[in-house]
Amino acid sequence: MSLNKSYNLRQIAKKRCRELRRNSTPAEKIFWERVRNRKFLNLKINRQFPIFYDELGKETFYIADFYCHEKSLVIELDGQIHDKQKKQDKIRTEVLNEKGIKVIRFRNDEVEENIEGIIKKLKNILNSSLNPLSY
Repeated sequence: MSLNKSYNLRQIAKKRCRELRRNSTPAEKIFWERVRNRKFLNLKINRQFPIFYDELGKETFYIADFYCHEKSLVIELDGQIHDKQKKQDKIRTEVLNEKGIKVIRFRNDEVEENIEGIIKKLKNILNSSLNPLSY
C-alpha cells in the first residue's frame, strides 16, 4: 500500500485505475475473463492495480495491468505504444523488481490471437521449478 498513506495520492490512483478499467483494451478484456474470480490457478488477480513506490523521496505509483499479490507478480499486456517506450518499461520493471515484484509481459496481439497459449505459458512459468519469475 502507500508508503506515507497520502490520502490525495491514493485518491488520484483510485480514480485513474477506475478510468483504465472502464476503458480496457480488447486484450485486457479477454485476459480478465480468463483470470478473474480465481479462475486461474485459484489465484486472486486484480486488474489496473496501483503499486506505490518512492522515487527520490517523492511517493508516486505505477498502475499494473494485472497484479497477483500471492505471487508478487505483475502481468503486463503491451500494445504498439510499448514499441516506443522500451526504456520506460525497462525502468518500470526494475523499480518493481526492486520491490520484490516480478513482471511478465505479453503482447496484446498474442492475447487476442491465442489466449489459450498465453494461459498455458503463464501456468508453465508459475509451475516451473527453476526460479520462474526472474524475467
